[in-house]
This record gives sequence, structure tokens and C-alpha cells, in this order.
Amino acid sequence: MNRDDLPLAGIKVIEFTHMVMGPAVGVILADMGATVVKVEPIGGDQTRHLRGSGAGYYPMFNRNKNSICLDLKSAEGLEVAKKLVDSADVVIENFRPGTLAKLGLGYEALSASNPGLIYCSAKGFLSGPYEKRTALDEVTQMMGGLAYMTGPPGRPLRAGASVVDITGGMFGAIGVLGALQQRHRTGKGAQITCSLYETTAFLVGQHMAQQAVTGQEAKPMPVRLAAWAVYDVFETANEGEQLFVGVVSDSQWKTFCQAFGLDELLNNPELETNNQRTGKRDVIIPVVREMFQTKTRAELVEKLETIGLPFAPIAKPAELFDDPHLNAGGLLPITMPNNGEKTKLPALPIEYEGERFGVFHDVPTVGEDTDQILADIGFDAASIARLKDAKAVG
Repeated sequence: MNRDDLPLAGIKVIEFTHMVMGPAVGVILADMGATVVKVEPIGGDQTRHLRGSGAGYYPMFNRNKNSICLDLKSAEGLEVAKKLVDSADVVIENFRPGTLAKLGLGYEALSASNPGLIYCSAKGFLSGPYEKRTALDEVTQMMGGLAYMTGPPGRPLRAGASVVDITGGMFGAIGVLGALQQRHRTGKGAQITCSLYETTAFLVGQHMAQQAVTGQEAKPMPVRLAAWAVYDVFETANEGEQLFVGVVSDSQWKTFCQAFGLDELLNNPELETNNQRTGKRDVIIPVVREMFQTKTRAELVEKLETIGLPFAPIAKPAELFDDPHLNAGGLLPITMPNNGEKTKLPALPIEYEGERFGVFHDVPTVGEDTDQILADIGFDAASIARLKDAKAVG
């Protein structure tokens, strides 16, 4: 898809962010065609240098962006930042509350000279008693009930990805898109805040609603009362190869039993309906487990796909690099900025006019686009050289 044909082509975004949540807002807008200028400190965003579980943050959430390095504590660097924002449609930031406002980069100051500006802040909490607390994805998973629901009783467990950071970033992007639509009508910008804690609460809202419906607190997922009799991970004949299978309707139950020769279960009148079966898992699951252990995962996958039941081989992230479905368009070529190695990372999970959003600007190296960005807002070569000599830009 040509970049000029993308839905957000012509929208300019200035991003003062680090880590995951703020960059997640930006990469969504960037993939959809917005010009996103990532403002990094001199020397680059520290997220670039994280190790361990944080090593993938920068390359995953910063493709399709342009990088400029500014010293926001210098008068010259701050003036460049303000000039950038004056030419922009959107600002994204995820610093501690009040940090950018102290520098004159808060919404009130910037919107005074750019009244159409949409200003998106990604924070730990929305307005309320907790709004000044420091938060992280894991902090809000713990206090928002998600870790409780994920681990077994007494062993809260964070989800296996930065689900709150990423989902919170998605809500930020949704807010920006809504504000852009409103600006078409009014000509005015807007201030938007997305947050980690309220995102977590939204994610566990289904469990709150469950309590409201049933009158009982939701139990952690490993010991929950299943809504369906067969909705489990099973061992197969191949050691270490597991398979999830869900049978979620009466018609699927009949198909499942017929396909695998489970006539004894199918013909049992006490197992005729879904609600009957959920109370008889102690009868059903041992039979299904025993049957699955006589078959290879490949055999099971072939049959389950043929009969159209929900199933999933239990995969590791490392296996997704070679997944044939993802390689049909869901993985994007990316150059790792730290070592120049090539890899493939997931695209936005959206098809637009039958196509996936791609890469038109690789993950930037530190300050890769500084000169061009400055030229685009009116700085000549001599002025750029002076700013670099003053170490206001890099």
C-alpha cells in the first residue's frame, strides 16, 4: 500500500515517549500512515539499551518513526521542540504527570499557539486519588485484579506480555482518532489521557460483571468453573507437544464425539446439553485425555481442522517466526538498530482494504532523521550546525 494512500497520511505526530505504552500509541498511528517524529534525549532513548525482557521494546514499537535527539533542558533544544509541535497535529507523551508542563510543553502552553493540537498523555492512572502514583504494567496488573485472575490461588501471576501497556496504548490511539474526527467538525484540538490502571480494570470488567450476574466472586482462571466441559490443554502422543481444544456448543459436542469415536459419551443422556456436561467434567475429561494421548499432535490438528473445532497447538514466541500464516503477510521485515541484523516482527493486526500495514521507515538509529526534521521546519544547514555545536540537538 502506497504511504500516501494510508488512512492517516498527512497527519504529523510528535512523540515524547519511552518504554512501551507511549510508543505503542505512536506505532499504531505511524503504521496507519501518520508522520511520527520521535523526540529522544541526546544519545538516544534509554529503552534502546534495555536487556532481558525489555530488549525487544524499542524495535517492536518504534518502526515507521523518524528520530531526532534534543536536549530539552537547553533553551535551544526546547525551542526546537516547540517549533516541531507548532507544525504538528498530535503530541504523545508518557512522562510523569507535570514533567513536560514544567518545561513549557504541556497541553495548555502548546495549544495556545496550536489550537488544533491533539495532546495524548499515557499515564499510570486517570484523575483520582491515585493519579500521582508511579505505575508500571506489572504494578497495575497486580492492583487491578489481572494477576490474581491469571495465576493459581495464592500465586498472582503477571500476563506473559506487556498486555496493559499495549492495550492502554491502543486506547490512546483510539482517543486520538476520535479527537481527529471531532476536529473535522469543530477545528479544535483536545487533551486525551489513557492509563494503565483503568485499562486493567476494563480488562477484568468481565469478571466484575460475572460476579454481578452470579453473586459469586470470579475464581482465578486456573481453577475457574469452566463454561464448557471440554476447554483444556491436553497431552498428545508426542512428548512435550500439547494441544488446546475447546468444544463450545451442543453441535460441536456431537461433531467432536463422532469424529473421535466417543460414542459412549455421545449417547449418555446425562451429557446431552452444555450445562449438563459442565457438571460432569470428572466423567468427560479423563476419557478425552486418554484418547488424545494415543494420537500425535499432527493427527489431532488435521482432524480438528477438518471438522472445524477450535484448537491451538501450544506454541512458543520463537516458533512464530516460522508460522506459515503469519509469514503470509503478518510479519514485517525489521532491521535491529543496535546491531543491524534483520528479523521479522508482527504487523498491526488489521487488514485495511484487504491489505496489511507495512514498513516504510525501518526502526531508526539514534537521531537518524535529525537534519531532515529540522530542515522540514525551516532550519538551514548553518543553523543546524550551530545547534549541533551547542549540543542542543544530536
